[in-house]
Amino acid sequence: MASKSRVSILDYFNIVCEGDNGKIESNCKACGTRIQAKRTVTSNFVTHLKRKHQAMYDEFVRKKDVKREAMQMCAGPAGGRVISQNGAGMSKFDYSDPRQSLISEAIAKMIIRDLQPAQIVEYEGFRELLQLLEPRYIPVPCHYIQQQLLPAYVSQVQLAAKQALKGAESCSVTLDLWTSSTVGAGYLGVTCHFINADWHIRSALLACLPLADHSNSQQMLTEFNEISESHDISGKVFRVVADTSPSEDRSAFHLPGFHLIGNGEDEEEDSSDEETGAGGVKEAISGNENHKSLGQCLGRSRIDCFARLLAQCVREGVCASPQISVPLSKAACLYNYIIATVAPEKLVQVFGSSSAPTNGQGSSDKNWNAQLKIMRQMMESMDFLEDIVDRNDIVLSNLEKAVLRELVEILEPFEEASDMVQGDKHVSISLALPCVLGLRKHLAEVITHQCSGIVMGLSQALDRRLAGILKDPLCVTATTLDPQFKLSWSSDTDWHKQMLLEVVGKHTQPLSPLEHHSEAQPSPSKRCKLFSFIKQRPTTQAKTVEQELSAYLHEEPTDEDPLQYWKRKSIDFPLLSQVAKKVFTVPATTTAVDQIFNLVSKTLSPEQCRLLPKNLDTLIYLKANYRILWS
Repeated sequence: MASKSRVSILDYFNIVCEGDNGKIESNCKACGTRIQAKRTVTSNFVTHLKRKHQAMYDEFVRKKDVKREAMQMCAGPAGGRVISQNGAGMSKFDYSDPRQSLISEAIAKMIIRDLQPAQIVEYEGFRELLQLLEPRYIPVPCHYIQQQLLPAYVSQVQLAAKQALKGAESCSVTLDLWTSSTVGAGYLGVTCHFINADWHIRSALLACLPLADHSNSQQMLTEFNEISESHDISGKVFRVVADTSPSEDRSAFHLPGFHLIGNGEDEEEDSSDEETGAGGVKEAISGNENHKSLGQCLGRSRIDCFARLLAQCVREGVCASPQISVPLSKAACLYNYIIATVAPEKLVQVFGSSSAPTNGQGSSDKNWNAQLKIMRQMMESMDFLEDIVDRNDIVLSNLEKAVLRELVEILEPFEEASDMVQGDKHVSISLALPCVLGLRKHLAEVITHQCSGIVMGLSQALDRRLAGILKDPLCVTATTLDPQFKLSWSSDTDWHKQMLLEVVGKHTQPLSPLEHHSEAQPSPSKRCKLFSFIKQRPTTQAKTVEQELSAYLHEEPTDEDPLQYWKRKSIDFPLLSQVAKKVFTVPATTTAVDQIFNLVSKTLSPEQCRLLPKNLDTLIYLKANYRILWS
């Protein structure tokens, strides 16, 4: 009976054969992988399950723990072991025990995801919590996390990234710079975007490096070149997304005067942070007389990040009309009051169940587009809100309501565009040009009575920041090769066709007739004589770029995902697909590391920053690449 109830790792494998000295060969029941090992040494089986089938591995660990605890309970005092409520007398795990490793890994995950100092494993309160949750666990020392566990994860990510990049034909790179007077350091993040053989977009942070002199663009370029060489992408980089002037503030922009609970109390502190926070470098690289600007160093391969240009455009346009801050401030007071005094079940009627704040807890999101959503919800339910508010001094006047309703209407397309290029999902540069055209059309058609100054400010900012996108060959090419747009947006199709043909000509290598012949005709075999009576098909002639473009544009636009479209059409349009595989690597969004930079600068207090370890760059690197390790 005991043998039948025994928990064994071999339960997850089919034994194929067993040789001398207990050596066995088995296939994984989940994926069929052949594993060789001795019956008495099962680490190979455990390792395979842990790396390839996490759910099955966790199930194995749970079964093993349940079995061990049952045996301990059955043994009781006769077994010579007394288990008290707090775990006294309970035997500790061996360091090789899967459960010990699983808990250590979970602690490392927490440190990485929350950017916590490794010293947390030695805090008294943390160890008491571990003792309560799992008395058998042996707490690992801080130096084990810093010197062994984290470097091992870094090596795994580097190996996985280099392996994935080997099959990439081309890639684009994003350079993100962050400095902070609070942390007292500067960091450079280098993120690579590439399309794999199956036409799926992938992004990986190749490095997060401390910078001794963040104003030295030549140093940044040297670091970038070294990273490119170490990852074998030097000849593959198509575009580099980098700001020429990092001194321009890239931090989160909030509506002027609209101070919600949790984001208005530290306004003065925020303004100082914005000077040195994510992307807020005091010394502009372009203004350093001793060094070339980053734009000069990178040349034509450098482009600006569309998401940041859009954010700067909204900031400048909204700030061009300071008079709106008064009704916005009053609306914020109304919001703060109702969430502090109104029952949560009533707030659901206004803000919905997913976004309704609880009493005394407002929104801490400082992004203007998130605040605009709150404003829209308030405007749509203003009659209800005024009925439940017992203070006349914070009730909005009819004029103030009209101003805010116009503001919501004016900014709605900008909100939609900002939502599109924010978040973790990769959005290609093909959306930039249509966004600019849509925003320009909206500003030309919107009718205003109270907020004409905002419309003028947004129009001027749009022309100053984003008008160049309409003539940029990269954006024209990317948008045209996006099957949902093609040239449906163009007012001069001949000119844009010619622009696209020039780009395609620069970035394609025509296939030789031999390659086309080998694709059209199968390799000869002895059995070909059997069907010699059948007339041979004529050899398929290679299409020119002009022919491919004409055939592509002749098809109706489709909402199919661009990458899956070109995966399907790469045989029909081999030259265009080469360029598509390059241009769709260029992101219109910010990167994971840029979001982490903003998170660190905006959420960590000076006291917390001082507790961060010296290897903050390692934690940021692993946090940005978290999915590579634990996807």
